[in-house]
Amino acid sequence: MSGNQNTEKEFEHIISLCRDIFLTKMKDYGTAWRILRTTSLTDQIYIKAQRIRSIDDKGVQKVEEGVKPEYIGIINYSVMALIQLELGTGSKLELTADEGEELYNKYIYAARDLMLNKNHDYGEAWRNMRISSLTDIILMKLLRVKQIEDNKGKTFISEGLDANYYDIINYAIFALIRLEYENS
Repeated sequence: MSGNQNTEKEFEHIISLCRDIFLTKMKDYGTAWRILRTTSLTDQIYIKAQRIRSIDDKGVQKVEEGVKPEYIGIINYSVMALIQLELGTGSKLELTADEGEELYNKYIYAARDLMLNKNHDYGEAWRNMRISSLTDIILMKLLRVKQIEDNKGKTFISEGLDANYYDIINYAIFALIRLEYENS
């Protein structure tokens, strides 16, 4: 099996885990997150990425939950942010389970398609990167997102919010793939 076919299979496994958590939390909480502005979602993603970096820097954690759930949270909050960019906070807040899953799939598979195209061009370079570098890139992308948000979404030459959220999703999935399959 070629690397790209492996990557697609591994990607599918990771997004299946993430989607299951997203949908289960929808059963518990509904879509209460729809009240959040994208800036608040960005801050939630930042908190998760910063915790991963802090654990990596300190080499120890005091809360038992490891880094894998944090990467899953980064992915799911990024999908929520993409949904919010499309729907806004002014439209109906409650989504049905089917609507939530349909929107989730729309954005996660758009991220996958982007990953496959970039992976083709970059030759799966991410497989040789340190997981800590993937986290740092996520943090850098988040700082870019915060700057774009502070500029009311305006950029002069750079990609917009959605492109950065897609990249964040893919870097978090790469980290999870590395964590899940590295020692197997």
